[in-house]
Amino acid sequence: MDFSSSSDGWLMQRFRAGDREAFAEIYRRRHAALFRFGLGMTADRGKAGELTQDVFVWLIHHAAQFDPARGDLGAFLAGVARKLLYHRERDERRWLPLAETAEAAGGQADEADAGGVDTEALRLAIARLPDHYREAVVLCDLESRSYEEAAELLGCAVGTVRSRLHRARELLARKLRPKVGPKNEIGRACR
Repeated sequence: MDFSSSSDGWLMQRFRAGDREAFAEIYRRRHAALFRFGLGMTADRGKAGELTQDVFVWLIHHAAQFDPARGDLGAFLAGVARKLLYHRERDERRWLPLAETAEAAGGQADEADAGGVDTEALRLAIARLPDHYREAVVLCDLESRSYEEAAELLGCAVGTVRSRLHRARELLARKLRPKVGPKNEIGRACR
């Protein structure tokens, strides 16, 4: 069956009627974007893959909740991913042993890319941002979505996306700024 010109609404209607090929086409169209979103939010390929899978498993059981009149399927699935990720992170924080929490806070990678920025440290810093800041960074900076697209996906005003993005960038710059040694701090205090 050729789905090249099919709309998401029609595919979802076919899927709800039991058409497995329609679900396969939905997966083909949407899995890469969901995986990129998950990777940007978690900085972990395994967790991003699990999140992507969880979104599609959720869709199988809750297909009737998608209403094409209310918006795009991509935005709907991104919202599902956000909620699943929020619940998973809340549960992980609840049961994370104290020793692992301390290790996660101090662990940083040593390898830097050509621009002098430690890519792994940047990913971890993004993953440690509060959810509302992290979502803005992932959507606008990592996925190159417009402020308007991000606002629609997040269900907020464009100005809110801009302010969250500005604040997130400030937090990232502070976290990634090289630490000043004790000698430099004393020298500054004496000037």
